[in-house]
Amino acid sequence: MSSPAVEPGTKLAERFRLEDRVHESGGATLWKAIDEVLARPVAVHTFDPDFPRLNEVVTAARVASRLTDPRLTQVFDATEDDGHSYVVSEWVSGESFSDMIAGGPLDPERAAAMVAEAAEALAHAHEANLAHLCLTPEHLVWTAGSTVKLLGLGVDAVLDDVTSDDPAREDAEGLGRLLYAGLTGHWPGDEQDSGGLPVAPMGDGHFCTPRQVIAGVPGYLDAIVCRAMLPETRRGLDPLTTPAEVAEALASVSRPSPLPMPTPMPMTALPVAASRSEGIDTAAPQRHTPPPQQTQHQHQHRPMPQQSGGMVNKVAMTVVVLLVMVAVGLGAWTLGRSIGNAGTPTAGEESTTPTPTVEAAPREVKPSSVTGFDPLSTDREERGELAGYAVDGKESTDWHSESYDSADFGRLKTGVGLLLDMGKSIPVKQVSIEFGGTSGGTAELRVGDSAELEALDVVEKFSGLSGKKTFTAETPKKGRYVLVWFTKMPTYQGKYRGQVLDMKVLATK
Repeated sequence: MSSPAVEPGTKLAERFRLEDRVHESGGATLWKAIDEVLARPVAVHTFDPDFPRLNEVVTAARVASRLTDPRLTQVFDATEDDGHSYVVSEWVSGESFSDMIAGGPLDPERAAAMVAEAAEALAHAHEANLAHLCLTPEHLVWTAGSTVKLLGLGVDAVLDDVTSDDPAREDAEGLGRLLYAGLTGHWPGDEQDSGGLPVAPMGDGHFCTPRQVIAGVPGYLDAIVCRAMLPETRRGLDPLTTPAEVAEALASVSRPSPLPMPTPMPMTALPVAASRSEGIDTAAPQRHTPPPQQTQHQHQHRPMPQQSGGMVNKVAMTVVVLLVMVAVGLGAWTLGRSIGNAGTPTAGEESTTPTPTVEAAPREVKPSSVTGFDPLSTDREERGELAGYAVDGKESTDWHSESYDSADFGRLKTGVGLLLDMGKSIPVKQVSIEFGGTSGGTAELRVGDSAELEALDVVEKFSGLSGKKTFTAETPKKGRYVLVWFTKMPTYQGKYRGQVLDMKVLATK
């Protein structure tokens, strides 16, 4: 007996009513449907009876349904009902990555932030042995609820019959392609997967690097793209072969902020209805009604009128009190004048009372600029694009160096650091540095009026670079430049890397 036709209006599991046919290919059809139990839109895949990979797609959907990362599309059901096999998942509303960059590349930090979120979500999926394998700009969405959502995990690979001998490497390269697209507005792959973006230019048989395509791409993001998907241009850098490694490389990028919440009002809040599929619908605020003012008819709390005799007594007492206050005031003024004259020097005399000197309390001075400092490199910088994070007052952001294979910088250099230009010479009284979760390593604190390493005086040496270290000078050290100079790298997640989460400089004036 043949299965009944699937048409608009068909209801699956007596719950999911199919409404609009969105896409149809190879025996699989994507519908926009309504979950009549929860009154929300959902996405439903239905399949022809002869669909060749039915067991695989249902199995992949069931594995995806056990993942709890909110950045992955949630699968609600994957089953067979009345001869119809189907997969029900979250209906996501928002703007796809391809739509966001259709008019040109995104701000580099924002593009990196969205890919970082996708990388972390994929890393969780790979822990459950589930890969994507089909990453395109259409699969990454900035939702109506101001969050990142990655579509099609597991299911799309089966629908498109895509497999890989190294799924982790395939997804790492896919993340690199997404980052490339966000940074350049071009797609480094087949035109059919570009989402309408122009294909990236080629040079010497491979795709040009992001910095070769467009100016202004930060060097560290260009390097991450090369490590993930452009093996011909890595220039000796270690490759990124898993989503977890891509996520770690992008860990320091500031994440996209949700839409600003309204300023809370002093009122009782009504419930807020919210859905990741439908956006956010906030109920109208309840008006705050001030308490009614007392009227002439509300006289039960008014004071009783006083008798006329009591009023006369009050006037007399007031006069007496005023006379006493005048007498006391005159006496105090006379006494104070006598004491003041006794301490005033006469003509020809000089006061011998010394004027006390009070040392000004140190105050924080913000640097005019901050640089990742590597005097041996051609541009004299190391991760300079991250330097501002070390002085933004947030310990959730940081400047960090490149990662090295040994504490002595792989014998490539003698040190790297973070250089603060205070704008002018100041008397440095105190410097505090938050090194974060590293361990081991040594560093110097240098101060001086020249940006050259040899011209900066060592005022303090630190070892065991973990947590907060503070330098306080007995006599302030004057200088325009303050340098944290790593002489031996601390360990960080199996590598050697220096970092500064936060840094403050206090001066005496």
